[in-house]
Amino acid sequence: TMSTMDAYRSVYQDAKNNPDQFWLEQAQQRVQWRTTPSRGLDGNFRSINDGPVAWFSDGTLNITESCLDRHLQSRGNKTAILWEGDEPGDVRAISYKELHGMVCQASNALRDLGVKKGERVIIYMGMVPEAAVAMLACARLGAIHSVVFGGFSADALRDRVRDCNAQVVITQDEGLRGRKTIPLKQVCDQALEGETIVEKVLVYRRTGANINWKD
Repeated sequence: TMSTMDAYRSVYQDAKNNPDQFWLEQAQQRVQWRTTPSRGLDGNFRSINDGPVAWFSDGTLNITESCLDRHLQSRGNKTAILWEGDEPGDVRAISYKELHGMVCQASNALRDLGVKKGERVIIYMGMVPEAAVAMLACARLGAIHSVVFGGFSADALRDRVRDCNAQVVITQDEGLRGRKTIPLKQVCDQALEGETIVEKVLVYRRTGANINWKD
């Protein structure tokens, strides 16, 4: 937190004069690492044709541990996601502890389907907290996820499945946009008709307070 303009100018000059070291220190302090990096930027954007550019190349992490695990002890009962639906009073407050449990449940379901590091997953869902859960679950496994807008047509969804060779699609039985019901699973079925790339479709269904991920 910078309380004065002088403090801001000092930090700005540090970042400007030595961005490599500045951002390395920021990453070391603000991210939970399994192996803390000692390198900032490898390469530079002026010579990118001569070699790759990489940040923090000797560090290792699972980014979901920064998003979730490190908060459990100190703020586990505090709200991580505050979601409001279309109707007044349709509000869900999900704590870090609850969100962590949901992500673990979803990642276990994906692991049971054989999803592993480097595999591609399409997420075709509405604007619900479980969409964020699906993203975090993929990241926890190291799977590459592509989020497709829940209003896209079957043709648009099919194109994106083909573009990334997705082996798994995560969707909902249906979504809501205003007072209109969007048949997400039905659109997904149309998109995948005749396709052989996708091996599994994981469907999110909510019944009361119960969360079910099923293929």
